[in-house]
Amino acid sequence: MPIHYVQGDATNPAGDDPRIIVHVCNDLGAWGKGFVLAVSKKWPAAERAYREWHEGGGDVPFELGQVQFAEVEPSVWVANLIGQEGIRPAGGVPPVRYEAIRRGLQRVADFALAKKASVHMPRIGCGLAGGRWEEVGRIVEQELVDEGVATTVYDLG
Repeated sequence: MPIHYVQGDATNPAGDDPRIIVHVCNDLGAWGKGFVLAVSKKWPAAERAYREWHEGGGDVPFELGQVQFAEVEPSVWVANLIGQEGIRPAGGVPPVRYEAIRRGLQRVADFALAKKASVHMPRIGCGLAGGRWEEVGRIVEQELVDEGVATTVYDLG
């Protein structure tokens, strides 16, 4: 099964099954630009959970490649995946970290399979993080789709 691409808003994931909305966060604890604005508007608890995690709360370290799953509705989670180092390019290198996204998506796949959940996302890592979808999309295919996780990518219309 390939990635399912649709026009729409990833904060309104299709279906009635358990759903996980994945997005890429930075390792500085900054939250306030890009897709997270829509996440915060719909689910303020996801932002609160991220900020608490950054301050030392949570079950996993706050570092590249880690994921926090914040349940925002019954059987709906926002996956705060740390796949961005800093918030600005350094030495011409964008803040996206592909290997961190890969490790995070492996964690998402395990969680999705355990919860029998589908995964929904914008083109993660390709906005403010500066990544290329040709690379991120390949990682999504390898770590989610190839593992049997139904995955939908949303492009705003």
